Amino acid sequence: MPVDVEGYRDYVGARLEPLRRTAYLLCGDWHTADDLVSTALVKLLRHWPRVSAMDSPDAYVRRTLLRVWLDERRRPWRREASWAEVPDHPAAAGGTDGAADRLTILALLAELPPRRRAVLVLRYFCDLSVEETARELGCTAGTVKSQSARAIEALRGRLVDVPTRVEEVRTDG
Repeated sequence: MPVDVEGYRDYVGARLEPLRRTAYLLCGDWHTADDLVSTALVKLLRHWPRVSAMDSPDAYVRRTLLRVWLDERRRPWRREASWAEVPDHPAAAGGTDGAADRLTILALLAELPPRRRAVLVLRYFCDLSVEETARELGCTAGTVKSQSARAIEALRGRLVDVPTRVEEVRTDG
């Protein structure tokens, strides 16, 4: 069966940036994200005639991207990291552009186990339902709910300098 190259190019052109952002949220590194997207797109091209006929090719591409990322994390050279010096944490910026908050969230996401991170990215970045996320990950809806609750609780526990509701309420005694 001949490959519809124009249809593939149109599809990839329309979805390349969202795929890169999703890959970045999964791995936390733009270079690795580009590699993941490239690998996923090669796999997509290989199966394009079948995928283009699907109701939701986006789901196939997301699942492929997720599996490529999980496969990459299993590689032995990804488990090692050497540093000449411990990197300094950036000082809290006085700006209100939210960049510091985004960097903090990305750093906290990087500390989560891969499945929990994948659940958060699929549920809250890709805006999938619990059932869709369960299908993507090949697990039950209950697992998605428990993993997302545990991941959110872990993120909350690691955040510092976030006022709690009790501290925000001021009384004039």
